[in-house]
Amino acid sequence: MRVVAAPDKFRGTASAAEAASAIARAVVSRGGTAVEVPMADGGEGLVDVLGGPDHTTEVTGPLGSPVRAGWRLSGGTAVVEMARASGLVLAGGAEGNRPLDATTAGVGELLRHAVELGARRVIVGMGGSATTDGGLGALDAMGPMARYRGVEMLVACDVRTRFTKAAEVFAPRKGATDAQVRLLTGRLERLVQVYLERFGSDVSCLDRAGAAGGLAGGLAAMGAELVDGVDLVAEEVRLDELVAGADLVVTGEGWLDATSFQGKVVGGVAAYAAAAGVPLLVVVGGADEEAAVRADVVSLVDRFGADRAVAETMACITEAVAERLDDL
Repeated sequence: MRVVAAPDKFRGTASAAEAASAIARAVVSRGGTAVEVPMADGGEGLVDVLGGPDHTTEVTGPLGSPVRAGWRLSGGTAVVEMARASGLVLAGGAEGNRPLDATTAGVGELLRHAVELGARRVIVGMGGSATTDGGLGALDAMGPMARYRGVEMLVACDVRTRFTKAAEVFAPRKGATDAQVRLLTGRLERLVQVYLERFGSDVSCLDRAGAAGGLAGGLAAMGAELVDGVDLVAEEVRLDELVAGADLVVTGEGWLDATSFQGKVVGGVAAYAAAAGVPLLVVVGGADEEAAVRADVVSLVDRFGADRAVAETMACITEAVAERLDDL
């Protein structure tokens, strides 16, 4: 049996690579062959699944203090995660964040540095942001736009939120009060006009432009292409070729709900498996009841209990997959 292990991270308990290895151990224990393909959808972990960081640069953190951000440059392609420069974790979580002040300047500094070092293609992951500045901090930090002519910039998004809805949808998770959400929304609405005048681009009607508090829209205004992150990663790792001829595909993530099938890893991998006519198993930490009926799902919390599922996530993944293989 040949099994493709293509999970996302189990946030806080297992990276995508660790989860893929846990799946592979189950397959090998049952005499099969496993192909490990850690996945990401544009959120945290993008750099890791596309080869891992090989550069570290000191940049402006989300609240102004310097941070050291890892990123990758290989063969003229740079991979940058906004979370490593302007992420909510770097701001101390929602409790420590200052939503009105949080800036994407560090992302812009990384992009400038990558291009200065020769990158002609740049992949930018949007997940895990502390910011709702519409990307203005990044654009200002990038310097003259002329240096980006001829550079292909791909913005990997895991949501389809519009630009002016970014504060309403995401800012409360970043610590914003209702009053701050209104202020941030007004700021985004003004930036629509600013970008129209500065770049001749109307970001108000672009799907995905609200990703990372509008950073995606800001980058789109200067010419970047907004794409579904899971599809971009799938193309980079040639997931379609790996799935072809497999006997089973196993994917998963920490929590499964309706959004898991909307631009996230589980939904993306499921689509590739379906296109190839290959059975799919979804192993998750926990699951919403309605989402769980949309695929063959194993919930670690339901199978092993919450305490063990959190404390021994990788062992639980291995055991759950092995049990399911025995049933095939």
